[in-house]
Amino acid sequence: MDDLVRIPCVLMRGGTSRGPFFLASDLPIDPKQRDAVLIEIMGSGHPLEIDGIGGGNSLSSKVAIIGPPTREGADVDYLFAQVKVEERAVDLSPNCGNMLSAVGPFAIEAGLVPIRGDRTTVRVHNVNTGKIIEAVIETPGGTIRYQGEAVIDGVPGMAAPVYLAFTEAVGAKTGLLLPTGTPQETIEGIPVSLIDGATPVMIVRAEAFGLSGSEPALILDANRDFMAKLEAMRIEAGARMGLGDVRSSVLPKPILIGQPLHGGTLSVRYFTPHACHTSLATTGAVTVAMAATLPDSLVGASMSDFRLPADLMLEHPTGRMGVRVALPAGASFPAVYVMRTCRRLFEGAVLARRKN
Repeated sequence: MDDLVRIPCVLMRGGTSRGPFFLASDLPIDPKQRDAVLIEIMGSGHPLEIDGIGGGNSLSSKVAIIGPPTREGADVDYLFAQVKVEERAVDLSPNCGNMLSAVGPFAIEAGLVPIRGDRTTVRVHNVNTGKIIEAVIETPGGTIRYQGEAVIDGVPGMAAPVYLAFTEAVGAKTGLLLPTGTPQETIEGIPVSLIDGATPVMIVRAEAFGLSGSEPALILDANRDFMAKLEAMRIEAGARMGLGDVRSSVLPKPILIGQPLHGGTLSVRYFTPHACHTSLATTGAVTVAMAATLPDSLVGASMSDFRLPADLMLEHPTGRMGVRVALPAGASFPAVYVMRTCRRLFEGAVLARRKN
């Protein structure tokens, strides 16, 4: 025996993100105590998260907390926690569509959702936004299928597909697709579209900064003048969107758009927000797709032939992501459909210090 506490945990890759999955019942009920445990588990406060299981990157310092549903019509609750790398802090304001792709399989294996035929639909209540997203999991013969032939750029190899339907992709944080009431405005003399779809974003044309929108992520990160300008604009965008002072928040997320180079619909660079995403956040792709439905937004204005239903191919630093936009029967707003993959990587217990 030792002086460490063992907490059941499953490490999973969801889309192009990775992190531990916990049952809510295995973590402290008090939010402050829970966050303190997550900070210790991940090793926050060090650039490598050397004293924890975080990966030293915002894409691998994520946590999913799963529990019984608290919203009618849902099968399961999903609380997403962005655990900061160099700062000992937990941010519950964003949500993560990539990690979402692993929620259904985790919930099934945890006994929270029964398998229903060769394909099981799991209605996931994202506690961060109050929205429900449908995830379709392959479950042939009563077992979850992780191996398959699906490929997503940014992840090596192949896996079984997970189909996500964002049927409530409007107003994740503000309740409005257009929080400022207009599809296009200017910040510091630069045209922007402030959109709140699956996540709040500030969309800007790359050419406004003398860029193409197809630059590698590391090149953009190294451009200090550009990153400082983008952050100043993001802070103003947050205030305009009703999010308050966002200096210590990751919302809204900046997105650069540009002309595609590889046959796609649009080139997209998504920021997390202080670094360029090495691929593309699912929630970012969903929000860009929602912006495409607004003819006067920066995205809509670049797609004069856009008609529903539409298939968009968004080019990102490590490949492309396809999304489909359609208007379900009887719906007031379009829904966005995305294919992701996931994998169960490790299962057991993570160790935390015992508190006196």
